[in-house]
Amino acid sequence: MSDPRTTRPNIGLLTAPATWQTVDLISDLHLQASETATFDAWRDYMARTPADAVLILGDLFEVWVGDDAAAQDPFLQSCAEVLRQTAQRAHVGFMPGNRDFLVGPDYLGACGVEALSDPTLFELGTQRILLSHGDALCLDDKPYQAFRLQARNPEWQQAFLAKPLAERQEFARSLRALSESQKHEGMSFADADPDMSLFWLTQAQANRLIHGHTHQPADHALGTAQRHVLSDWSLDHSPLRAQVFRLQRAGGSERLDWR
Repeated sequence: MSDPRTTRPNIGLLTAPATWQTVDLISDLHLQASETATFDAWRDYMARTPADAVLILGDLFEVWVGDDAAAQDPFLQSCAEVLRQTAQRAHVGFMPGNRDFLVGPDYLGACGVEALSDPTLFELGTQRILLSHGDALCLDDKPYQAFRLQARNPEWQQAFLAKPLAERQEFARSLRALSESQKHEGMSFADADPDMSLFWLTQAQANRLIHGHTHQPADHALGTAQRHVLSDWSLDHSPLRAQVFRLQRAGGSERLDWR
């Protein structure tokens, strides 16, 4: 098996038009019907952000078992309405995360949202920034990497989506229960592998990497490059967080607290 640290990724490309002066990045909201405060904050943010584009870098949803589930779920329909309204005045992009990698073209298309590949090179003026959800970079989480390899296989996805909706929902519940038990046991997210991060940046000819997934918002130096980790959103449980990473075409970036 090839070493992922030296395996060239399939890098997508997103070039910002000249009209994009301000671009917001968010990730890891884990939206779910039972956590109303987080949803309300996200809905408020999407309605009021002045950004010309909002790029969602994965795990917008706590779980996704297929686009057909949205037709039977009022909460997912409410999320779709928020996305639709935002997409009418700003560009909205969505990159799959480890919880919602099955979000498909039917749902995104109905919401007016652009699908982004992971990773994607984002060109904003003269800036070249590599965007990723980040889970593929966390090599120390070996059980997850084994599941990821299986679950990102198109044949596995086709077989899973062919199962009855109730069976898919039960599978998702079992994964969430496992995740919650690991949290209670004090297990933490693995961090992005620095060698793999640098290799991706070299392949993309970029000097900034922005990702989510780890729930450890921070800014890191990678030699002469930088790695920015996005915040998760959690307003129903402590620690309370709802952070936006804002980029400017003129240069510079800032973290905004949307609480």
